[in-house]
Amino acid sequence: MTHDLLAFLRPLLAAEALAEGRACGAEPGDLEQAVWLRLLERLAADAPPADPPDWLRRAVRAEARRSRRTARRERPYTPGAGEPAEDRGAGPEARALAAARHRALHAAVRRLPGRCPRLIAALLSPEDPTYREIAGELGISQGSLGPERSRCLACLRRLLAAEVAGREGRG
Repeated sequence: MTHDLLAFLRPLLAAEALAEGRACGAEPGDLEQAVWLRLLERLAADAPPADPPDWLRRAVRAEARRSRRTARRERPYTPGAGEPAEDRGAGPEARALAAARHRALHAAVRRLPGRCPRLIAALLSPEDPTYREIAGELGISQGSLGPERSRCLACLRRLLAAEVAGREGRG
């Protein structure tokens, strides 16, 4: 009985999903899959629909509505959306502020002790070198690069925190 019902409903479901999918902008295959799942859940619960073709049409429309609602609420990921406006190229003032921040960062990096300036500069490089390339350039083992990086970043953090605290007015 179940196999015959599924075979009988297959062309109707494909046609309904195609029509509703085009109308609502959803993928017909996604609508079909969702309706098949709902039907199989009903059959597993021993609650087959009284009028399967009518139930199927209503189920496809309900899934299409759900798809439209989801599409209205979800927003696509936009690279750079979490970045400050000045980094997204909002205008000349924003680019000037971003350039000033980059200059301040690189100036702070140059004031770091030991190998830290070269290491951090390599990490900030636009060429995006691998750890192996950085280790070869600095003449240190690749395994010690991670701990060295952590120490240098901690030092940079302390240096920048002291500068920011020194610029703010007190009281």
